[in-house]
Parts: sequence; structure tokens; C-alpha cells
Amino acid sequence: MEFLCNIDFSLTDQQVYQYITLPLIIFFARICDVSLGTLRIVFVSKGKKNIAPFLGFFELLIWIVVISELFKTADSIMCYFAYAGGYAAGNFIGMNIEERIALGTQQIQVFTSKEIAPLQKNLNDAGFGTTVVEGDGSAGKTKILYTVINRKTFSKAEKILRDFDPLIFYVIEDVRLVKSGIFPTAMHNRPFHRLFWRSRPGK
Repeated sequence: MEFLCNIDFSLTDQQVYQYITLPLIIFFARICDVSLGTLRIVFVSKGKKNIAPFLGFFELLIWIVVISELFKTADSIMCYFAYAGGYAAGNFIGMNIEERIALGTQQIQVFTSKEIAPLQKNLNDAGFGTTVVEGDGSAGKTKILYTVINRKTFSKAEKILRDFDPLIFYVIEDVRLVKSGIFPTAMHNRPFHRLFWRSRPGK
């Protein structure tokens, strides 16, 4: 114990920077870098050509700064862990941000053998456009309802479907581009939504 008490555990300013400050900077910078990359990929897949290049610029700028600092301290294992940890955390945070802003549109296909007119009316009353066709399924005749929705309104549409039939079968697909259509008008009054949504008013 006396031997341990005589050991100097203090760190120099350079050591504090190398083993604590710099790894934290790399960790949080990597989170920003990867989060921007995740959002950039989403914007590219949604055809948002006016936003994706700006995200790509800052994503690469941050990455270059982080890599240059990492090469300066190639002997610091803490920086390597910070780099890898920031990448993992950036993916998680980026996906959560994407879910929060919920960009884009989706198509819902509903399949049911029940009388579908009440469901169609409820969706129409909520501002969703619908199309119903008949089909032949493995269990016989079935009705197929199509509706294209903004991702932000999915929970609202899903509640209507569940109220109609808690065990209802439906399929959701991402839609790259929509021209015109019928959507809940409240969505177009939101400033953030107007920034990314440029479809014409529904007919």
C-alpha cells in the first residue's frame, strides 16, 4: 500500500489531451459524420437532390478532420476505440433521426375478405386517398385497398386499419416519387414538411 501511495498518477496536459480529450472529440465528431452519412443516403434514395450534396460536403469534411487527427496519434488505442464507437453510435443515432423526421411517402396495400366500404370511408374522411380493386386469393375472393400516405401520417392510418380489423393484413412499400394525389391537408401546413414536399394539391 505504501508503494502505491508513492506512485504519481497525475497526467500531463499532453496525456490528458491524447487519452481523454482527443478520443472524446473523435467520438462525437464520428457520430456527426456517420449520422450525416445515414441521412444523406436517405435523401438520395428519396430523390432529394438539393439537400444530399450539402450533407455529403459536411460529412466528408468532418471525416477528413477526424482521420487527420487519428493519424497524428497512431499509437493511441483510445482514439481507435473512440473512432469505432462513434461509428456505431452514429449509425444508431442517424437511424433514429431518420425515423423522427419520417421523410417520404409509402404505399399501403390492404387485403381483406370483409366488406371494405367502411374502411375506405374512414380513410377518405381522414384525408387519405384510396383505390379498391377485387382479387382472387388462396382463400377465395378478396378486396384490395391501395392508399399512398406521408410517412408522418402512418400511425394515423394504421390506427384506422386496426380499428377496422385488429388482425387485418396489409403490406407497406416505400414510394420514391409521387405526383399529385390526395393527402391529409394538415401535413402541408407544416414548415418542415413544405421544405421537402413539393407535390401538387390533390385533385
